[in-house]
Amino acid sequence: MKKIFFQGFSLVVLFFAGWFALQQVDWMSVFKVEQVTKSTEEKLGDLFWEIFGKEEKDLRASDIIGPVDSILTKICTANDIDRSQIKLHVLDNEEVNAFALPNKHLVVFSGLILASENEAELSGVIGHELAHIQLNHVMKKLMKEVGLSVLISMTTGGSGTEIIRETAKMLSSSAFDRGLEREADIKSVDYLLKADIQPEPFADFLFRLGADQPEMLKNLTWISTHPESKERAEYIIEYSRGRSDGGKPVLGKEAWDALQQTLGELQ
Repeated sequence: MKKIFFQGFSLVVLFFAGWFALQQVDWMSVFKVEQVTKSTEEKLGDLFWEIFGKEEKDLRASDIIGPVDSILTKICTANDIDRSQIKLHVLDNEEVNAFALPNKHLVVFSGLILASENEAELSGVIGHELAHIQLNHVMKKLMKEVGLSVLISMTTGGSGTEIIRETAKMLSSSAFDRGLEREADIKSVDYLLKADIQPEPFADFLFRLGADQPEMLKNLTWISTHPESKERAEYIIEYSRGRSDGGKPVLGKEAWDALQQTLGELQ
């Protein structure tokens, strides 16, 4: 009986000793998952951007990209984010949309800029998408929805063009899960406050576009992919209460109006 007890005790000890030893191993380094994911992300970013760059007109004129870049740069600088790592694209598309791609691509449609009533509203959306980038939400979504093996296959020629295209479209037209959206909203408010930009207009943007507007619904991609907009606006207001002292414009009314006019002439 003592022998059986001793053997059982020994097995338990060996099990926990083995479990403890396994816990000490840096499996991420052993299998180089982190390195693989980083390399895959960089290649995916190029692949996905190539699709959007071919299908949409990339607006590079200084009177268009310049003002949007000024907003992004102000947010990045105030929050110690390396602006040089963010790849900003403004595309000529009437949809009210903005989204992030792997490898720090930030895409803004002209329709979203035109739907924004002031630069602070646009700043909130830019901050939200920047948060998705900085919090690594893009790769988290891809890993969950597609899987690492398929993503690697895309970057090594193992997947067809159509699969790559559909995956890219998924990022521009489907929502992150509710927890990630809330995290990005709150992080955007933090970004705006540090950049001395009012966060309340971001909530106004959500309230306004979340209301029933049948004539615009077909173009409200950003709202349709970011559901519960009124609820989100409410917790943004609550989170911002008492933390903003008014803010300062990045562009000013004249520069903002000029941007809107230039984009309006393209429609």
